[in-house]
Amino acid sequence: MKDEKLQKALARMGLGSRRQMEEVIKAGRVTVNNGPATIGDRVSPGDELRVDGRQIKYTNENEKRRRVIAYYKPEGEICSANDPEGRPTVFERLPKLTHDRWVMVGRLDINSSGLLLFTNDGEMAHRLMHPSSEITREYAVRILGEVTPEIARNLTSGVMLEDGMAQFEDIKAGGGEGVNKWYHVQLKEGRNREVRRLFESQGLKVSRLLRTRYGSIDLPKELRTGRHIELDKKDINTLTDLVSLRPRYGTGLHGAAKDKQERIKNKPLKARRSDNRSSTSRNSEKSKSSASPASRGARNTRDRNDKR
Repeated sequence: MKDEKLQKALARMGLGSRRQMEEVIKAGRVTVNNGPATIGDRVSPGDELRVDGRQIKYTNENEKRRRVIAYYKPEGEICSANDPEGRPTVFERLPKLTHDRWVMVGRLDINSSGLLLFTNDGEMAHRLMHPSSEITREYAVRILGEVTPEIARNLTSGVMLEDGMAQFEDIKAGGGEGVNKWYHVQLKEGRNREVRRLFESQGLKVSRLLRTRYGSIDLPKELRTGRHIELDKKDINTLTDLVSLRPRYGTGLHGAAKDKQERIKNKPLKARRSDNRSSTSRNSEKSKSSASPASRGARNTRDRNDKR
């Protein structure tokens, strides 16, 4: 019977990144078969895993159906499962999962919109986000000003930011009139506000930022703001090929779920903007749901969700 490292198993089941799970284990919050766990412990089906006393249903990697959804994030939502200020979050409109959870692939800051991918496969999310995978992200960016040929050369050859060198893989004009111009840019990493900071390094201000592609997945034309669709087997397997993961049995849409996605493609749902419910109401609702072990152990760093 195949076993795997505890921190990898917990990350794969969507409880946080491997590094976050290592910290949770170090803190003594994890038990295996009623005994304290240590980093490097190996687990297999049949073992009883608990995090903060809550039993975690262990599933073999090949038994779990891999799922991916594409969400069109509107401006005004934050990329976090919970927010102490009561702001709307991207997780509030996702479909509910039983004995499983959605893991976000990359982030967008509160003032950005566009494509966000979510999966129930923690290892897949980790690989898609890791810099070594060099997964291309593409954005449509509206700039107050104009990108001259010299600025374009600077941005594609490399600019020194406060956290190191950064560059666009490609930059193309996208039209626009007056002082506002649109550009399409590509880059292969996802550092904090990297797109905005690159343009700011050249004295240009970003007034709109929309992610249009992540890896092999384009923002679906039928998808409206604040809506999501679930990806089928072909698109999921194309993503996993990018990060050298084996296809998994049962992946994709079946039956009523497949029919539903076809209806959405033929008749897209209306856009939904981020709402303005009161902080008190939103926080009351959030208190009824359980946060992930990683978020409970790192509340003081939650505002790192404002990326790019």
